Amino acid sequence: MIPDRRALTAAAVATLGLLVALAARPVSTREIVAAYVLALAAIELTHLTRVARGEEPWLRNPSDFERALTQRPGARTRPAELVRIERELTLGAATAEHFHTRLAPLLREAAAARLAAHEIDLELRPDRARALLGDDVWDLIRPDRPAPAERNAAGPPLRAVAAVIDTIERV
Repeated sequence: MIPDRRALTAAAVATLGLLVALAARPVSTREIVAAYVLALAAIELTHLTRVARGEEPWLRNPSDFERALTQRPGARTRPAELVRIERELTLGAATAEHFHTRLAPLLREAAAARLAAHEIDLELRPDRARALLGDDVWDLIRPDRPAPAERNAAGPPLRAVAAVIDTIERV
């Protein structure tokens, strides 16, 4: 426990009073020492009361270490990549242009990685890739898919995109 200046000053004054009383000896030494111990106990009791109430400056301004110990962990944040992919999914379903330029390449990249495990190159062996993925999935992710005629038209619904993802995961 860290004593404050008031407690130290009071203890110093009590000690000075002890020395004066011992020099003058108005009463017995035993009574002087008992009064000194009582004074120190009162000073410490006052100090402990201040600590219990949180009035001590070192309690009001904790150190960096104490703050780190008492801080609660912040709200869990979602990984930035997950947030980005969710945004791509939502925007890809909203507009055909976004699906064509942003989401389809992501899906194509995922499909290419899964197909590579079967030693099938999406670009070099499109017939094998189409056979494994199925016509519906292939039509959405094929490399030569034409740009949408209407840029602001709705993209494929999220159910269709989820089905594409499920198919890619099963490959």
